[in-house]
Amino acid sequence: MFELTGKVAVVTGGARGIGKGICGMLTKQGAKVVIADLLIDEAVATAAEIETFGGKAIAVKTDITDLASVQAMVDAVKKKFGPVDILVNNAGWDRMKPFIKTTPNFWNKVIDINYKGVLNTTYAVANDMIERSSGKIINIASDAARVGSMGESVYAGTKGAVISFSKTMAREFARNKINVNVICPGPTPTPLLDDMKAEDAFADKVLSGMDKIIPLKRMGTADHIAAAAVFFASEEANFITGQVLSVSGGLTMVD
Repeated sequence: MFELTGKVAVVTGGARGIGKGICGMLTKQGAKVVIADLLIDEAVATAAEIETFGGKAIAVKTDITDLASVQAMVDAVKKKFGPVDILVNNAGWDRMKPFIKTTPNFWNKVIDINYKGVLNTTYAVANDMIERSSGKIINIASDAARVGSMGESVYAGTKGAVISFSKTMAREFARNKINVNVICPGPTPTPLLDDMKAEDAFADKVLSGMDKIIPLKRMGTADHIAAAAVFFASEEANFITGQVLSVSGGLTMVD
């Protein structure tokens, strides 16, 4: 596959779900991985699991909505492994409900995690990447941002913001040889998806029927998303920036 030996990668929300899959596949290609997550017990367990298979990983408790927490994480990474080569902004949160049943507190939580978190992490690693004229930033958005998704109005909006921000950063950072790309997963079985289904009958009905409407007749896995992330992190993707890749089994086909 793609060679990442010696590269230092930070994966937000890497303790479980898609993030865990990304962490595992990055380490299999030789990267040293930092699992930046508030779920520190699960992050430590994931790091230990990776090391069992010969990978190098550490867990750092990080609140991506707090710039000081993010900067402290980046400082800890530099002391342990060196400067960050690869940033994967994977952390995200949502609940499925009609917009008129949401509240400003809900909006703020979704925006803080899904969009401001990306701003904070990018800001924290950017200067080192610029100084070294090297870096890969991979932002996990969602196909909800590309085509809309009933019951995910605020979430879709934040993921649309991530796409627009990523394209702008790709232009600003191009002169510094920093590549910025976006992966848009379709519905993928994760603990977050399980929580959404458990809390709301509407979400359970919609998400449980996805296998029937996805052209490939199955939902994706964390490893499907991880494979795309590894590609974008590799030298083989050095001439690709500002792009959005859907990994959704054909659920959305966007020009």
